[in-house]
Amino acid sequence: SSREGTAYAYAGERRFARAMKAARPVTLALEATVRVWKTVARADLLGSAVKVTEQQFPHLYEITARCANTLRIPVPAVYVTPALGTLNAHTLGTEDDALIAVNAALVDHLSPEELTFVIGHECGHIQNNHVVFSTALHYLTASASFFVRWIVQPATLALRAWARRAEITGDRAGLLCARDLAVGQAALVKLALGSQKLYQDLKMEEYVKQLDEGRRGLGRLGELFRSHPYLPKRIEALRLFAESAYYRQFVGLGPDGVDAHTCDGEVAKLLSVL
Repeated sequence: SSREGTAYAYAGERRFARAMKAARPVTLALEATVRVWKTVARADLLGSAVKVTEQQFPHLYEITARCANTLRIPVPAVYVTPALGTLNAHTLGTEDDALIAVNAALVDHLSPEELTFVIGHECGHIQNNHVVFSTALHYLTASASFFVRWIVQPATLALRAWARRAEITGDRAGLLCARDLAVGQAALVKLALGSQKLYQDLKMEEYVKQLDEGRRGLGRLGELFRSHPYLPKRIEALRLFAESAYYRQFVGLGPDGVDAHTCDGEVAKLLSVL
């Protein structure tokens, strides 16, 4: 089902998602994901998690409610969990039963503004109907035994290609919620770097340049096996969106800016791995 307010979404992701739905390994993986989520995975994930409410973690609830209001979606369920293993947040579940799982360390690691970008990013996944796709990829990667063996590799490869595009849409949603490009860039780099103290001494432009040099050394095909674009690509894609007419009008900077077609065309060149 479509939702209001998704005009910001990266068009390349939507096209890829439509094409991917015709692939039998993907459809089987999505069907299996729904069954696994309802029978095992949800309870397993939330066994050590704490739900965010107005009474419990009110600051995090307020951020979530503000992001939901910005994107015009119902306030999603958010759980703080130590079980994710990495400094990150994930949106998991089904379209009717979605939740955002936030690694507990994120709350200490990021500023309230940066948390707004991260929560907004995850709310963007919910708004754009990414939940079952992202959940399928998560469990295909982490628990392949839940799935019929022959579908795992082709479904995983297709979903990773989709996810690289979906992350662009999520980052745009995060920027709409945070309303500050510098905050969005800082959140992305802190998640990648894993250290708030080191970030304080970091020169952003030098760091991105270094990462970009490393990316080129790996070769473009190396990205085929990743579920996220390389960090320099995400930062550049976010900058491109910040220059778009949609974003500038959204945050009250005026009607000028790059049109959506041009912006998405530049992002498509950026994300290309072939």
